[in-house]
Amino acid sequence: MRLKLVAVAVAALAPVVAMLGYNEYAMRSQRDAEVRAQAAQAARQAASEVDRIVEGLHSLLISVRSMPAVQNLDAAVCNASLRSVASSVPNIRMIFVVDSRGRPICGSAETPAGVEFADRDYFKAAMAGRDFVVGTYTRSRMSDTAVLPVAMPVVVDGAPRAVLVSGVKLDWLQSRVAERGVAPGNAVTIADSGGTILARMPQPDRFVGTVIPDDFQKLVHANEPGVIEVTSQDGTERVLGYRPIAPEGNPLYVSAGFSKAEAFAPINRATTINVLAIAGGVFVAFLAAFFVGNRFLLSPIGTVAGVMDRWRAGDLSARTRMRPTDEMHAVGAALDSLLDELDCRRVQNERAEEERTLLVRELAHRVKNGFTLVQAIARQSFGKANPDAYHSFAGRLSSLASTYDLLLSKDASDSTVWEVVETALRAHAGDDHKRIRLDGPTVVLPADVSLPLSLVVHELATNATKYGSLGSEDGRVSIEWTYGDSRLYLLWTEVGGPTVLPPTRKGFGSVLIERAFPRGAKARCRPDYRPEGLVFEVAFTVEPIAPAKVHPESEDI
Repeated sequence: MRLKLVAVAVAALAPVVAMLGYNEYAMRSQRDAEVRAQAAQAARQAASEVDRIVEGLHSLLISVRSMPAVQNLDAAVCNASLRSVASSVPNIRMIFVVDSRGRPICGSAETPAGVEFADRDYFKAAMAGRDFVVGTYTRSRMSDTAVLPVAMPVVVDGAPRAVLVSGVKLDWLQSRVAERGVAPGNAVTIADSGGTILARMPQPDRFVGTVIPDDFQKLVHANEPGVIEVTSQDGTERVLGYRPIAPEGNPLYVSAGFSKAEAFAPINRATTINVLAIAGGVFVAFLAAFFVGNRFLLSPIGTVAGVMDRWRAGDLSARTRMRPTDEMHAVGAALDSLLDELDCRRVQNERAEEERTLLVRELAHRVKNGFTLVQAIARQSFGKANPDAYHSFAGRLSSLASTYDLLLSKDASDSTVWEVVETALRAHAGDDHKRIRLDGPTVVLPADVSLPLSLVVHELATNATKYGSLGSEDGRVSIEWTYGDSRLYLLWTEVGGPTVLPPTRKGFGSVLIERAFPRGAKARCRPDYRPEGLVFEVAFTVEPIAPAKVHPESEDI
């Protein structure tokens, strides 16, 4: 019962839990969409910032390239002009011009001896005719610092005669990223076309100058921007918005990642509170189910069950003494009323039983008197004229009287096959009880088949005495019966008597045997007149009053 009460409490909480679960799912779905939108927006803003920086350098190189000193490759005038430009632009390390063979011509700073740039990719791209080249992470040969080089060809008479080179200071770029600010757990990454990280927040010292892992290289040159969930190199799960390098667009790869733990922290806290609230509600519900169930359900049920057990054990005075204050106590009060009614009926039944027993005894006495009177009339009527007929009739009447004694002694309700057969054969057994043998299970029969079976057995015994084995000193009779599928099968077997001949006509006994049982019994009789003795089988349908059980052993009477 406690489990059922707990189940009721759980069922009551189930809608609340389902509603909270749905709200949790909806909030997380909404927050996931928000974080993705924020990551994409942050990546766009960072890429726009980088585009402005690169576009500023592009404009700067165009202006410098248009200077006469640069166009004429006048080293003395060019040096002074480039120093003036470099001093006014804080985001570049230096600016210089190299000839078509990669050797420096002039610059904003003194060029170390023997330095050449012909092997640099950005130089080759500019000499190949590209108007503006953004290189990759490079260790500058001029200043020995990390820079992002940019280059532009100096075209004279339609052909590139030199290359104007500058470079963004990566420490300046890193400071710009830091100035934008990155929330705890979030990250911003800027990388070149080769996937080398130029600036990163947080942990720039760990990642700047390293190459993006192969698993993320596909994002650098993706076909279009996007948002994905990744586990970053620092082990943080993030929602990452990225802007890939595009030939006519972004010259650098930019990504902005939002920490899922930080982004979902408010929802996680709300989830924790909800879970604790649900757990508290479940605990309170279980306590209520336990105490309230004990007080208002289990205790009354236990009282009712205890009273029923005591009453079943024989304590007829057992009562719950409950008042119908609620449904369960109303059940107890109703049980008390029922037990009072049953007790009243028991007393009435006991009185009626006493009266019935008295009437049965009176009936038995009157029936026996009636049999005695009939027997006296028969003796006076044809006892002297036809002694054989009288003795046959008297035997049948005696068997019927014995059977009535048996039925009436059992209150006309039940008799076993053994008792019916033994009573019917009692007058024919004589002093030698071993001549008749009985064997079969104990089957209790109702009165409507006990009497017909008694008459059939008496008739068989009478015939056996007159014509069969019981009329001979060495003759014996065996009566065996079995029970199965609501059918009783009784087999009468005679041995040791005179040679048996089939009868030429049916006598009264044969007709009695065939018609003794009621129609509902579906009785079937099959005689077998064997020379060594009659074998007679009778079968009929009967629903026993008590379950059939095997008699402990066969007995003779």
